[in-house]
Amino acid sequence: MEDVCEGKDFSFPKNEEKILHLWSEIKAFETQLARTKDYPEYIFYDGPPFATGLPHYGHILAGTIKDIVTRYHTMTGHHVTRRFGWDCHGLPVENEIDKKLGIKRREDVLKFGIDKYNEECRSIVTRYVEEWEKIVTRTGRWIDFKDDYKTMDLKFMESVWWVFAQLFERGLVYKGFKVMPYSTGCKTPLSNFEASQEYRDVPDPEIMVTFPIVGDPHNAALVAWTTTPWTLPSNLALCVNANFTYVKVSNKYSGKIFVVAESRLSGLPSLKPKTNVANGSVDTSKKSNSKSKGSSDEKKDNVDDKSSKSKGSVDTSKKSNSKSKGSSAEKKDNIDDSYEVLERFLGASLVGVKYEPLFNYFPELSDVAFRVVADNYVTDDSGTGIVHCAPAFGEDDYRVCSENEIIRKGENLIVAVDDDGCFTEKITDFSGCYVKDADKDIIESVKVKGRLVKTGTFTHSYPFCPRSKTPLIYRAVPSWFVRVEQLKDQLLENNKQTYWVPDFVKEKRFHNWLENARDWAISRSRFWGTPLPLWISEDGEEIIVMDSIQKFEKLSGVKIFDLHRHNIDHITIPSSRGPEFGVLHRVDDVFDCWFESGSMPYAYIHYPFENVELFEKNFPGHFVAEGLDQTRGWFYTLMVLSTALFGKPAFRNLICNGLVLAEDGKKMSKSLQNYPSPMGVIDDYGADALRLYLINSPVVRAEPLRFKREGVYGVVKDVFLPWYNAYRFLVQNAKRLEVEGSAPFVPIDPTTLQKSSNVLDQWINSATESLVYFVRQEMSGYRLYTVVPYLLKFLDNLTNIYVRFNRKRLKGRTGEEDCRTALSTLFNVLVLSCKVMAPFTPFFTEVLYQNMRKVSNEAEESIHYCTFPLAGGERDERIEKSVTRMMTIIDLARNIRERHNKPLKTPLREMVIVHPDSDFLDDIAGKLREYVLEELNVRSLVPCNDTLKYASLQAEPDFSVLGRRLGKDMGKVAAAVKRMTHEEILAFEKDGKVTIHGHCLQLSDIKVVRDFKRPVGTTEKEIDAKGDGDVLVILDLRPDESLFEAGIAREIVNRIQKLRKKTALEPTDAVEVFFESLDQDQSISQRVLQSQELYIRDAIGSQLLPSSVLPPYAVILGEETFHGISGISFVIRLSRPTVAFNSREVLALYSGNTKLAGGLQTYLLSRDLANLKSQFQRGNGKITVDSIENVPAVDLVLGKQVFLTVGDFYSSTRSEEN
Repeated sequence: MEDVCEGKDFSFPKNEEKILHLWSEIKAFETQLARTKDYPEYIFYDGPPFATGLPHYGHILAGTIKDIVTRYHTMTGHHVTRRFGWDCHGLPVENEIDKKLGIKRREDVLKFGIDKYNEECRSIVTRYVEEWEKIVTRTGRWIDFKDDYKTMDLKFMESVWWVFAQLFERGLVYKGFKVMPYSTGCKTPLSNFEASQEYRDVPDPEIMVTFPIVGDPHNAALVAWTTTPWTLPSNLALCVNANFTYVKVSNKYSGKIFVVAESRLSGLPSLKPKTNVANGSVDTSKKSNSKSKGSSDEKKDNVDDKSSKSKGSVDTSKKSNSKSKGSSAEKKDNIDDSYEVLERFLGASLVGVKYEPLFNYFPELSDVAFRVVADNYVTDDSGTGIVHCAPAFGEDDYRVCSENEIIRKGENLIVAVDDDGCFTEKITDFSGCYVKDADKDIIESVKVKGRLVKTGTFTHSYPFCPRSKTPLIYRAVPSWFVRVEQLKDQLLENNKQTYWVPDFVKEKRFHNWLENARDWAISRSRFWGTPLPLWISEDGEEIIVMDSIQKFEKLSGVKIFDLHRHNIDHITIPSSRGPEFGVLHRVDDVFDCWFESGSMPYAYIHYPFENVELFEKNFPGHFVAEGLDQTRGWFYTLMVLSTALFGKPAFRNLICNGLVLAEDGKKMSKSLQNYPSPMGVIDDYGADALRLYLINSPVVRAEPLRFKREGVYGVVKDVFLPWYNAYRFLVQNAKRLEVEGSAPFVPIDPTTLQKSSNVLDQWINSATESLVYFVRQEMSGYRLYTVVPYLLKFLDNLTNIYVRFNRKRLKGRTGEEDCRTALSTLFNVLVLSCKVMAPFTPFFTEVLYQNMRKVSNEAEESIHYCTFPLAGGERDERIEKSVTRMMTIIDLARNIRERHNKPLKTPLREMVIVHPDSDFLDDIAGKLREYVLEELNVRSLVPCNDTLKYASLQAEPDFSVLGRRLGKDMGKVAAAVKRMTHEEILAFEKDGKVTIHGHCLQLSDIKVVRDFKRPVGTTEKEIDAKGDGDVLVILDLRPDESLFEAGIAREIVNRIQKLRKKTALEPTDAVEVFFESLDQDQSISQRVLQSQELYIRDAIGSQLLPSSVLPPYAVILGEETFHGISGISFVIRLSRPTVAFNSREVLALYSGNTKLAGGLQTYLLSRDLANLKSQFQRGNGKITVDSIENVPAVDLVLGKQVFLTVGDFYSSTRSEEN
């Protein structure tokens, strides 16, 4: 293995760039696909994004989820085709071109030319493809950009035609009208979720209008309330609720007689006489606090919610902040003073009543229109309980008027507002006026007619077109529909066959959406899209649906190269009935782009024209993943089309992620610049860190994530640096073996390692097997949010338990054989954990693998060619549990120390571990004892399985659980629980239940509280304890003179270690450490150095030498003076290891000639120490020096005349003295 740098010098982003170069060099992704081509298929559908904008964190998140899952299934023995897709058609592209060309109206496009307009659209579709490929590749995602699919490709479009033709043949397609959210700025209807993307607080008018009842003996008028005055010219009906009580009331001042719901009588103005008021109308145009009919204080997910809007307006159901005089409840006595109730009756009695139209724009409908109908969508929480219906501008209005045969569903509907949102010539008084601008004039006209009862304004949250920034309206548009309502039962059944993570999105959000599914308007009166393959004769009697290019070419006699409008609109089909019937022309519409993306499972492989076997063997697809918003979008269209075509769901497994928000909780916005650049974050911290940050967050459970740059840094600091340091520790100590002259490190085979007698080897091997088992189990359930925390905990255990507690073994201080076993165990665990983590962190695992494979038999060129580890090894649950408890013990003991200001450097005499499990106590007092004592600096550990010796037990009833269940018996049961004796509590814990006053109580019903029972005669400062409900730790905190010297020794070691760090030494850098006492009375330090010699040597890896033996030629690497450390002062010096001489023996070689002896010493000091050591090893501790000019040759014996370290020389002289 090659040497590796210190963690602070390791650049994760730069190493990722090197791995990208490696992958490119060896064609890693292409090779992986080729190697697995004969494996079982795992079909993954990638939802196509628009390439007209750059990828953001939402794309990176979804891409990371997809990459993890597909990498995992490749490693578990599948062939996973991953082709990137592009959504090329639709409004986002057209809107860009409209801005570029200054297009405002539909006529502008026709004047410019559909051909030129569409080619302009085509030219920008792939504008950001290179940027997408760069960013997606940089995130580590493996996906094929060369063999991508585009919804504008001829083959894709042909399959879309086939899908439509299948639906048409099955009678699932019809033409009709649909009231939809409509953008007057973009001249097109919007999908439901597009319409809910941008809301603004805006003021709108609210008015009450009279509709005189034809033939009423009192000349009474129905009073309706609306927030969209511009829809009044198109009024065709009034709607009441048949179950409400209505009243006919007479105003005591004006004599006017009104009909309203009794519960809304308070909403009428008093109409007390005022000056300068015409026709009895009242202007109350001040801010109001009312809401539009049927609105709620909570914005619905669906902008089509029938109960959430007034006609013409789009879902104003967000909270309104404004107030309106007259629309809030008046005091009852004020109403009683103003109105006299003449009659009371149910709304059902009003059905069929005719009224005088407000305007006379629809005289042709007078026989069927201008009458009262009833429907339960009318509410009494606002308004008057009477709703005016304009079927062209309200979804409920359209439905109610259709059901009551005022209009006929599917027939031509008069829509008196054009594509630009202006009144048509039908509305003569306001023709050509933009509807929102016409509100004031319409209100004035109503007032002049004497039909205005009240007017006001209110501010509410209103939807705007996210592209044109114009207010949306509801408008009936002619469309081709798919009969989704007919498929509803099958859709719900197919949804049950799918598996979602998280499941509540499937069971609630998506289920509810399907349950309320309505027929889907799949056509758009636009230009850049897949044209509907419908050719219709002029008399409408003959319809031909093209299901293939072959059929189109055959019937038209024209060779087809492209299916966009400008290339096929002019092509006609001769009538099959004969020349006298003329030709068939294509309908103008194109498909909604959601129909195209819903056709993706078939169209991206050109089914059924190609890949028939591939599709039919592997449908439904295995996996899809997108954001929560796609429950109304792509997930829905996939399900509808697959159900209609094949009676199956389109997918088997689905991961739904939440939204990534800016740090302040707002939507990420380029204009606000409220989020960091994705590439900037990757350049600073690396893609792996970003991937783990996103995956280990609530967003994978379909909850929102507030993105924080610091969170990505936290992953580097808390995950990757400790992981890297564990790997670096392995490499350094493996290289150390070679430096010290031992054989190069070759890992021991895993089978042999399983037999290691070391408890931590056994534990980490078992923990690794548990990791593999857990990840396989959770990944099979697509629960990424459980996998990552487990992986992170494993890495934490590896670095903070295995490496930390095994430093002596790994550094070779327990012998070379034990060292090689520990290093091999660490190596094996790192390789296995890298394979497990490879789908999650593809770069870093590759970095480690590429270096580690150099000393192993890992033949694979990339870690991503490796098979995912099998969960077949031995697992020792007992030792895993014991080590977990050991760490708990250590944490509890540290907590006690902190509470009493007893640092770890202060040795303590004794600790007691209390637990009823004898197996655990055996492990703690046996195999794990030395680790606990060393980590906590405690001299003695006493196990105790008598839980009552140091604890008192108290049973407490859980009132939150029992209160509801026991009712009036709660008091006496609670009292009895609190009186339970120790013996009764222990029996309850053993049996798991107890019966009290006839009620069976389980473990979850009673809390057993264990309070520490301090030994008699001791105080909290002397003996203290801490428990976690499972294990109890007791520490003896009393000072002990016998531990004084051990405490000082620990302080000295601590200062040495800090000086090593300060001097920037690596853990494997060999140094010699010298101690000089600055005290007048040096007896204390001398006593400490003698009594604690073994501990100090063990802790610093070498002897602590007296400064008196520091040779003058030694190179000092670091030096520091310390005063008042546990009452002593001293100097610590670190020097580079150097040769030492026994001067007496060297002089003897030259018969006392000091000059010759000096020449030999100078020569040896000039030699490289490692080479000199190797020479002595080759000579079995002896070398001959015969290369010094004018100096006789001599034979040197290591350990007699020459020593390779000062420490060796010092040990030799001490042994001679002894």
